[in-house]
Amino acid sequence: MHFPKLMGIASGLALSSTMAFAWSIDGVIKSKISGRLLGGVKVSTFNIAGYETTSADDGTFSLSGGTDALPTSKVANMAIHMEGGMLTIYNADANNLKVSVIDALGKVLAQSNPGHVQGIVTLNFGKLARGAKFIRVNADSDKATYMVTNKGVKALKKEGDLLPMIQFALDGYANLVYQMQAEVETGVEIQMERPSSASSSSSDVGPIASSSSEKVVASSSSKEVVVDPPVIDCSGKSVKGGKDETIKLTVKGSSGQRSFIMHVPSTYTGDKPVPLVIDYHPIGGSSEGQMSGTTYKSLTDKEGVISLYPQGTTKTMGPGWNVGPCCSNDDDLEFTREMIKYMREKACIDPQRIYATGFSMGGGMSNHVACMMSDVFAAVAPAAMDLNKTNSAQCTKARPIAVINFRGTADNVCRYQGGDSGYNDGLNFLGAEGTFKYWADADGCTGSPTTNSDGCQEYSNCLDGVKVVLCTKQGGGHEQGNGSIGWPFLKQFTLPASFVK
Repeated sequence: MHFPKLMGIASGLALSSTMAFAWSIDGVIKSKISGRLLGGVKVSTFNIAGYETTSADDGTFSLSGGTDALPTSKVANMAIHMEGGMLTIYNADANNLKVSVIDALGKVLAQSNPGHVQGIVTLNFGKLARGAKFIRVNADSDKATYMVTNKGVKALKKEGDLLPMIQFALDGYANLVYQMQAEVETGVEIQMERPSSASSSSSDVGPIASSSSEKVVASSSSKEVVVDPPVIDCSGKSVKGGKDETIKLTVKGSSGQRSFIMHVPSTYTGDKPVPLVIDYHPIGGSSEGQMSGTTYKSLTDKEGVISLYPQGTTKTMGPGWNVGPCCSNDDDLEFTREMIKYMREKACIDPQRIYATGFSMGGGMSNHVACMMSDVFAAVAPAAMDLNKTNSAQCTKARPIAVINFRGTADNVCRYQGGDSGYNDGLNFLGAEGTFKYWADADGCTGSPTTNSDGCQEYSNCLDGVKVVLCTKQGGGHEQGNGSIGWPFLKQFTLPASFVK
């Protein structure tokens, strides 16, 4: 039996074949004060890489992206309705059905596994469903995620995909970020305004940390304590290859449970120590989205490397990281330490080969851990975000650390030249070249940078054999880092054994 599309019911079949999982937005941009139509506004995705356009002279704009793939048959035939804590699935047909109700931060609020089902299935989650933002349905080997809105279950979403946050940027106006609420939005009116002198000023931001040698806590090789490499016992570890698992931790300094996806490739055998890569998502992003968007995973999987995709928490514009005045109230450094502690207990991790990377604010977070956790990470590879004056001033490096930054000269979200972020969030960036010089000074690099074989600028004469690299993409936008350059760079460095606890 099949049911028509009803108000508050999401159906895979109700979506058109050309827009099943794709997204699009169009509308007009104008001045909030005068109503003047604004042309030349740069419009780009804030939490997803690679989509941008410019508004026409009459203020109109249009931007779209995503994939046109249809949901697989078992999930596509289902229709879902939710009212209060009661969830109803129509046209269900599965030998094993599993339904999860999830909040905005990815926390599973309730779960039901009714097993073999056919026809109509009703599940009463009651009070456990309060705060539900997503419904995840697994029907045998098929799966999909649905979004819950105040009008009911509104749209089928591809597993791991996010609705874009759209940035609008124009010289003389404050940057504006718009969060899409549906896959297709038309006739959206964007009103931009000029910043007040108070909001555009960066005078309240602390000075950049001095680059003088006394700021480098790490010593030169003459003071290095030689320690034998740690002996790593791989026996008794519970993690097996070929699975993804969401892990939840209670972390001191965080308001609630924290979570991360542990990705263990099938090439992980557990009989020898492997590197660990922590990959941070952009603001407004998610662990699932970063796992699907990163350029590192396909490379590290081949080598049995375990990768983690942590979930940030919300303070302002969506889930983000505590890298300065914004964008989380939680202690993300402690969260990172707890993730690593958990992984060293459960899997055969080489503590001298732990690396960090990330995109956008995730790039900011990987720059941040280089500052604050150089006693743990061997090297980092941030992309699309620099150090800001606040976290660079607080930088307490324990040793020189290798850093490779990926930046685009036409990045509209985190401007290549640096300066105030434009979001009244207190973030004032050093810029791509400023961050490059900061790390060179902090790592005691001498001489001038040279162009390496990848076409990147590199300081290679630095303390303790580390390197500082800036890979600039001319005309490049707000993009994920290049894993084919980043991963070979990262894995050549190891944490000195004297820092392993």
